[in-house]
Amino acid sequence: METLAVVVEEPGRVALRRLGMTPPDPTDLVVSVDYSGISMGTEKLMYNGSMPMFPGMGYPLVPGYEAVGRVVDAGAEGRARIGETVFVPGSSKFIGARGLFGGSAQTLVTGSARVLSIPDGMGESAVLLSLAATAQHALVGGALPDLIIGHGVLGRLLARMAVAAGQSPTVWEINDDRMSGAEGYQVLRPEADERRDYRSVYDASGDSDIIDPAVMHMAHGGEIVLAGFYSAPLHFNFAPAFRRESRIRIATEFQPDDLAAVIAMVGSGRLSLEGLVTNRVPATDAPTAYGQAFTDPTCLKMVFDWRNIA
Repeated sequence: METLAVVVEEPGRVALRRLGMTPPDPTDLVVSVDYSGISMGTEKLMYNGSMPMFPGMGYPLVPGYEAVGRVVDAGAEGRARIGETVFVPGSSKFIGARGLFGGSAQTLVTGSARVLSIPDGMGESAVLLSLAATAQHALVGGALPDLIIGHGVLGRLLARMAVAAGQSPTVWEINDDRMSGAEGYQVLRPEADERRDYRSVYDASGDSDIIDPAVMHMAHGGEIVLAGFYSAPLHFNFAPAFRRESRIRIATEFQPDDLAAVIAMVGSGRLSLEGLVTNRVPATDAPTAYGQAFTDPTCLKMVFDWRNIA
């Protein structure tokens, strides 16, 4: 088997090339991908070479964990799922490149248990399900946010989920190009915020210097939830956090239950993914799309279209 795949050959260099694939096991599904998305967090770190080392990291690699498509083949135990529209968090069954996380390819082979059915008609917006699941995983661990830091896609999803649950959070943003788009909540520059009583602060900025400014706006006993991904060591001044008896919680990777929950939320209309995909290009544009995605502040989510690519 072969597939056309996005390959980060080394930091700063992306190619679109053919890779071999391990044939499906009895429990595997073969998915023809329609769309995949670029992660503005982990993929940016992979692209610029600042991704912390952990098992599976290395170059060349197939990035991405946001793929949607249709099951076109399967091993003996998964054939009943042929024809389903699905979300795929990636694959590791490439020959000639690492699968980290392995979602940006025209065809994916992966275990049936990792592949979730989604409603027909979601189109390209379905690539956002992994970020929505990341937000869900952070939220289920504690109180709803009354302050969210960062108005990128993750911050907007956190805000939309909070509003759906009856909360009206404040969101901090420092880039003028990302101040708009709020519904049911307000977006402020940090220096314009006079509140000092936030009890639940969610950081979606990935800024390793964020704890000190967050603490200065917190109430006693408040919690900071680190929902981003941080390439540099986090640090903070102990005394202000000590006086407030602040807590820090780290929200890790989403789980299958989180994905199932957000699929249900989208299906019921409680969560909208509208307006978050801002850039769409053919997958053949991958070698240049990464540079745009990571430098253009108006680009919230870049999506690759794999349809009709030979």
